[in-house]
Amino acid sequence: MTAPRTALLPRPRAAEVLAAPTAPRRPWATALRTLACGAAAAGPAVTLATGSTPPPLIHFTVLANGLVAVAFGWSAVRSWRGAPPLPPQVTGGVLLLAAITGLMHHLVLVNYAEAQAPATGLPLAATILLHTVTPLTLAADWLLLTAPRTLRLAHIPLWLTAPAAYLALTLTRGALLTPGSPARYPYPFLDIDTYGYASTLTQALALGLLFTALATLITAADHLRPNVAGWIQHRRNRISPPAAGGLK
Repeated sequence: MTAPRTALLPRPRAAEVLAAPTAPRRPWATALRTLACGAAAAGPAVTLATGSTPPPLIHFTVLANGLVAVAFGWSAVRSWRGAPPLPPQVTGGVLLLAAITGLMHHLVLVNYAEAQAPATGLPLAATILLHTVTPLTLAADWLLLTAPRTLRLAHIPLWLTAPAAYLALTLTRGALLTPGSPARYPYPFLDIDTYGYASTLTQALALGLLFTALATLITAADHLRPNVAGWIQHRRNRISPPAAGGLK
């Protein structure tokens, strides 16, 4: 006696058995990341509109803020959609770039005798956006809205490729321009005409070591800071009303 035949039905796929979970939108994260994106994009836009010497597109600050605008614009979209955050290799890298632009401006460039007179009007607004507002908004996002202990020392070489590529771009561009051109080197400590290659590369190496130390400090702080984002999420879940269709 044989067992009754059963209908051969296709095996259900996992996506049909369990609905794909959708994370809730994060409006506060979206708002802060949109602000960071706007500040990072507005600074270069105002700089390009007002013009300066050397050309603004060769400034490290302008290029770094452009990268920040792209990264945080996409991060804001993902927060609004409830998608997972950007990987730490990206967020840590743009955080380091923002920290470099802020610290280099406030601690180094303003002390150079060759620095231009303090700007006013739109140039002053661009300076504040590029060197102060953008770094502070990224620091706030990192401290308040991201989970700690995600950055790794192994990420640091990847983060440092941006400053290294900028150094190569600047020196190559300077070698191709006419000697003595006022727009040849964007920063006084990279001026080959004044310091020569040996001294300039020595200064660049010293800055690279400082950037490595800064990246290490950020990574260490990431492993020591409290989980503010998790606490905020826990508090929001506790005060949220029950979902529709729950217990009656």
